[in-house]
Amino acid sequence: MNCFEELTLRESPVVVQQHMPLDKYTTLRVGGPADYFAEPSSEEELSALLNAAKEAGIPVLLMGNGSNLLVRDGGFRGLVIRLSKAFSHIEQWEHGLKAQAGALLSVLACEAANASLTGLEFAQGIPGTVGGGVYMNAGAYGGELGKCIESVTVLDHDEVKRIPGSEMKFGYRHSRAMDEKWMVLGARFRLEKGDKEQIDAAMRDFAARRKEKQPLNYPSAGSFFKRPEGHFAGALIEKAGLKGKQVGGARVSEKHAGFLINAGGATASDFLALMRLVQDTVQRESGVLLEPEVRIVGDDP
Repeated sequence: MNCFEELTLRESPVVVQQHMPLDKYTTLRVGGPADYFAEPSSEEELSALLNAAKEAGIPVLLMGNGSNLLVRDGGFRGLVIRLSKAFSHIEQWEHGLKAQAGALLSVLACEAANASLTGLEFAQGIPGTVGGGVYMNAGAYGGELGKCIESVTVLDHDEVKRIPGSEMKFGYRHSRAMDEKWMVLGARFRLEKGDKEQIDAAMRDFAARRKEKQPLNYPSAGSFFKRPEGHFAGALIEKAGLKGKQVGGARVSEKHAGFLINAGGATASDFLALMRLVQDTVQRESGVLLEPEVRIVGDDP
């Protein structure tokens, strides 16, 4: 038994599993094992896990739905903490909704609609959680979470802080949480009263557009690349003749070239090789270097 296991047994009742494959916890359905994996059921358990990891000197990866995450085939040499149902509470506050990090953005959007609150319609089809969405300022169809966030609750080392949305430095797929290496624990969303029929109609429209244009029947991480200034990643990839290009089980979607899909049996190495192929080809053809939007973590085998 190593130092971390001893500390965890002593300080926290939460079950810590070893060598847990992460492929079933990412929407790409790839990823090697985590040395340690836990799903805390309370903030006290989360705090105990983080303290034990800090004392043992091992890295921590906080994850939600795994929708914007590519874990390398060698897995993660440290502790993966998954915030799931126990951290998914959503409730109303005076100016909108507040939600914990593990709440699904799709559920948050539906809760807003049910309360006739407008501002989150765009999030209806985003497969991620509040924590990951705030961390990378998720958005779609012209909307971004950062535009309606009143404040964010973060863990800064050992201190829980509430940061005003105006101080979060939200930008395109970016937030201050990335720069400061904060863990997002929750957020307050400032929303406006709206017409429920119009809100529902907007959400149905976004859902129909996603179904028509996105490869929803394949595992993916959503848009794999960031939108380069003055361009659209999907259009550049299609122009380069890469639709349907495949490496192993990873494929450029024929339906939307901005999506890299798991066509069956893909590995993280397949996705990384396909990513580099797409980047090299597009840069050669258009002079634009595509940057991954997907967060890449872990080690090679």
